[in-house]
Amino acid sequence: PSFSMKGNGSASAPKGAVPARPVPQPHPKDEDTLVQMAEHIPAGTRTPMCAHCWHGHQVRGPFLVAMGKSWHKEEFNCAHCRSSLAHTGFVEENGSVYCEHCYEEFFAPTCSRCQAKILGEVINALKQTWHVHCFLCACCQQPIRNNTFHLEDGEPYCEQDFYSLFGTGCHGCEFPIEAGDKFLEALGYTWHDTCFVCAVCSKALEGQTFFSKKDKLLCKKHAHTLKI
Repeated sequence: PSFSMKGNGSASAPKGAVPARPVPQPHPKDEDTLVQMAEHIPAGTRTPMCAHCWHGHQVRGPFLVAMGKSWHKEEFNCAHCRSSLAHTGFVEENGSVYCEHCYEEFFAPTCSRCQAKILGEVINALKQTWHVHCFLCACCQQPIRNNTFHLEDGEPYCEQDFYSLFGTGCHGCEFPIEAGDKFLEALGYTWHDTCFVCAVCSKALEGQTFFSKKDKLLCKKHAHTLKI
């Protein structure tokens, strides 16, 4: 009987030609953006304490609410450039507020693909940072997000496409043989080591004499007693 040594689960050659990668599409506006807007509260609603004033002065008249605190309109400014944030977006960082421009310059990571600053959800992969819609499967072009992916020729692939294009299926269970799985080759097929067993008694046949009848694996005992 034909039998080969156990392998290490490395991917085999592609089953078919890898389709050409679609032209990258511009990513949409950042998801889960960090940019916030202050809420304007009219005068007479209440008299809160200003979060910025050193002595916690009361705010008499219209005021702003941001990050769960109240502010004098004229004191809600970018911590770096001091521009007013009363009517523009801001980002909180380490307890301070910054305009979008200063946050991009000093804090926001750069996307490895489009080179733009990331003001929303950040994907950390391959020792780089990416917009959600910039870190895509090379085949289906869908965001991989924080799901498992595999590299082939330096390109990331989602699990489904990777095993569809490059994977080898187990002849016993028909599930893919993944990286790290123990496998063996016999009868012209590839098997998980745990699937290479007698069809009658489930005895492991790795390294043992075995027989095959009508595509069923049999140990020596049942090969002579079982009629198929």
